[in-house]
Amino acid sequence: MSTYLPTVFGENLMDMLDDFDRDFFRGFPNMDRTLYGKHAQNLMKTDVRETDQGYELDIDLPGFKKDEIRVELQNGYMTITTEKTLDKSEDNKQGKMLRRERYAGTMQRSFYVGSHVTEADIKASYENGVLHLTVPKKEAPKMPEKRQIMIEG
Repeated sequence: MSTYLPTVFGENLMDMLDDFDRDFFRGFPNMDRTLYGKHAQNLMKTDVRETDQGYELDIDLPGFKKDEIRVELQNGYMTITTEKTLDKSEDNKQGKMLRRERYAGTMQRSFYVGSHVTEADIKASYENGVLHLTVPKKEAPKMPEKRQIMIEG
């Protein structure tokens, strides 16, 4: 018999609350999880639009600073990597930290853009927590036409 319970990121909400209660009274042992836990892929939401000139990507990265975002191009794949660190001195000196939902770690996402696109072709801007990338449509260079060499004699 299956029951229908509310879920958050595909996990049973009641299990999450049970974990919170258990951790609340014992302390929070999983402080050093990676950024956003195992659901990081659910948070780098991306919109992709095709235009006559190319493709435009809008990637939601709220809470990141520009210097915490890296865009690289290798073997035709454009990879967006984010890294977040927490300052341990931020802790409240007045009391014990009971719950920390902001974790440190990295997450990344890759898109195939073609082996003929170069770093100079891609334009990037970051504003209000949204990374905007413009990737041009670029065709592979045409192979030279096959020409036959005449044999004399």
